[in-house]
Amino acid sequence: MREISCKDISTAIEKLCIEANKELPKSVCNLINDAYKAEEKEIAKSIMKDIKDNISAAKQLDIPICQDTGMAVVFLEIGQEVHITDDSLEKAVNKGVANGYTNGLLRKSIVKDPLKRVNTEDNTPAIIHTKIVEGDKLKITVAPKGFGSENMSKMKMLTPAANRETVINSVVEMIESAGANPCPPMIIGVGIGGDFEYCAYLAKKALCREEEYNSNEYYKAMEIELLEKINKLNIGPQGFGGKTTALKVNIEQFPTHIAGLPLAVNVGCHVTRHKSLTL
Repeated sequence: MREISCKDISTAIEKLCIEANKELPKSVCNLINDAYKAEEKEIAKSIMKDIKDNISAAKQLDIPICQDTGMAVVFLEIGQEVHITDDSLEKAVNKGVANGYTNGLLRKSIVKDPLKRVNTEDNTPAIIHTKIVEGDKLKITVAPKGFGSENMSKMKMLTPAANRETVINSVVEMIESAGANPCPPMIIGVGIGGDFEYCAYLAKKALCREEEYNSNEYYKAMEIELLEKINKLNIGPQGFGGKTTALKVNIEQFPTHIAGLPLAVNVGCHVTRHKSLTL
């Protein structure tokens, strides 16, 4: 049994909150650079250059890439041989988020009650997803999620009669209806299967995937086809038309019930942020 203190967890999350908001993953930067090179329409190329310049300026000036520093979504993969000491895990996570957003001078966007709308002043509480895994380590991923793109996310409970084509068409329709609202070019997380809530979790988790494609060849082919169809919508960078409506489509799948086929689409803007470390 290996002990990990709540103090160390809070310190790690504070660091991740700040870093994730100031620097995009290299994989996302590479996709943006490739999209800039591929664009032929003058206005689309100009917008992609502005996006590249904004990423560089944020790094040079040590400031957030986007003014919406998001709701903190925290994924925890906890080794079953880990013993967390000193305090409760939930308190430790929220303390880290509060310190990160306060000390990092990040915008605090969370309201305590969804209807009364009073700001909590420290961007807590975080959304926390935990998974017990083998081993004696704790992997932490912080994914700040802005709501310009989050508001464009959708879910459908399809019937089991739905097929591959139905799923593809449904995803494309969802993105087409979103239009320019999510600040394209987008990264799109798709969850297929599970049940109502787990499907949405899969879609959110998909946005954090670093691998280029799904390891399953069937779903890899779907990702490629979806990206092609979405980019043919000609929404383009910031909605001005062009080749790049989406940078990437990530699908995560899970077994489901014989009577249904849940489908969720979690939309990420071009500033789809996440950062991880392992204790």
